Amino acid sequence: MRILHTSDWHVGKRLGRFSRIEETRRAIEELATIADQEAVDLVCHSGDLFDRPVPPMEALQVGLGGLVRLTGGGTRPVVVVAGNHDSSELFDALAPFLAGWGIHLVGSIKAPAEGGVLRLETGAGDALVACLPFLREGRVVDFMAETDRWYGQYAERVRRLTEAYSEYVIAEAGTEAVSLLVAHFMVTGARVGGHGAPRGERELHMGEAYAVGEGAIPPSLGYVAMGHIHAPQPVPGANVPAEYAGSLLELDFGESGEEKRVVIADLEPGKRAVVRSVRLSSGRRLQQVSGTWEEIGSRTDLVERYLDLKVDTDGPEPGLDALARDVFPYLVKVAAVYDREAVEPVSYSHLPWEDIYRAYYEQERGEPAPEELLAAFREVEDEVSHAAP
Repeated sequence: MRILHTSDWHVGKRLGRFSRIEETRRAIEELATIADQEAVDLVCHSGDLFDRPVPPMEALQVGLGGLVRLTGGGTRPVVVVAGNHDSSELFDALAPFLAGWGIHLVGSIKAPAEGGVLRLETGAGDALVACLPFLREGRVVDFMAETDRWYGQYAERVRRLTEAYSEYVIAEAGTEAVSLLVAHFMVTGARVGGHGAPRGERELHMGEAYAVGEGAIPPSLGYVAMGHIHAPQPVPGANVPAEYAGSLLELDFGESGEEKRVVIADLEPGKRAVVRSVRLSSGRRLQQVSGTWEEIGSRTDLVERYLDLKVDTDGPEPGLDALARDVFPYLVKVAAVYDREAVEPVSYSHLPWEDIYRAYYEQERGEPAPEELLAAFREVEDEVSHAAP
């Protein structure tokens, strides 16, 4: 059986002033073309289908339409578990309406025999798919709460869940079905990225409290399809083929330069998967660039890229933002870099909040603050000043 593993689409995510919806649409079509060319039997999506719990309508259309496209006209099942950016309630509400397309959305954590493990018929035989959506800290899982197995820290609870799924899958799969886990959590030691810039993963769910040891990866399954980490990589310490497929696009500048991919896993009943990657080429590339304007402004290789520019100057540069946008149409942000201690400090304590914000914006962006932004600032200030204590 051949499985396509993808993850972390984050449909609807923006990059500064830019919508990524058309890039996402093209990337999903590239995925579907790969699925067709590779004669894939089953598609697994390991979470963060959308970027927001309640996605905008256009994002909803692109995300769900993409899942339908991946079914290959109903010839292959598609399984999706909810990630930390997704709404488990939305997934569970949509699930009955998409089941007829062969799309299986799993929003909440369920007992193995009650939807937590799916037995799916494919053109290459049956697959037993254990589904573990993102578990939020403090969440009590009903089917575990009634036993003495629901205790300990977050990592221990995740391990207990994967253990329960694994035991059920192995018992049910026998010698006729392939076995796998589709899950969304962070394994200790996973490489998140080293650029120092913001990344697409939500920091709230990336800390130590949410880190899980490699012992949570069941060693008895054929393949483990993981989501949550955007840098493509094998799951560290796993004793079974287990991969973070990574995000569909470079979502933030901390992901710039990462080669995005889809995972193809070939499985046979009772055997471990043989895994390989297929590179994805869709999506505009992101790049951070530093230097003087003389060095940066003449670079034609940057014109088609989303850019984060840090320009070396002698002090604040009014008009730098406008100048950079004229040269680079996909500029996301630009900042003047100079010795701020050498610039005589200015006291703003005597100014109204709007004037302080106006001065801050001009200092940081090198141009006057737009009137519509100042109007929005005034609305927020008014709302805060009149809020109940």
